[in-house]
Amino acid sequence: MMLLAVLAVGVAFWALVQLGRRADAEKRARRGAMPLAEARALLGVGEGASAREINDAWRRLMARAHPDQGGTEGLAAQLNAARDSLLDAR
Repeated sequence: MMLLAVLAVGVAFWALVQLGRRADAEKRARRGAMPLAEARALLGVGEGASAREINDAWRRLMARAHPDQGGTEGLAAQLNAARDSLLDAR
C-alpha cells in the first residue's frame, strides 16, 4: 500500500515538472511576436504564402520537431510561434 502511495506522488511530481517545462517553452515563444521574415524562413514559405501553404509547411516540420517524435519542446514552440505570426499577419 505504501509503495502505491509513493508511486502516485512520484507520478504527480513528474507531471507537474512536465507541465512547467511546457509552459516555459510556450512563454519563451510568446514573449514577442516573431518577425515575419524569421517566421517565413523557419517554415520555408514565401511572402505570398496562403494559409494552407503555411499550415502545410508547419505540419510537415512539426511531424519531425514534435517532442513525441524525438524533437524538442523549444523547437515545437518556435514552429507554433512562426505559424501563429504568419497567420495573424494575414
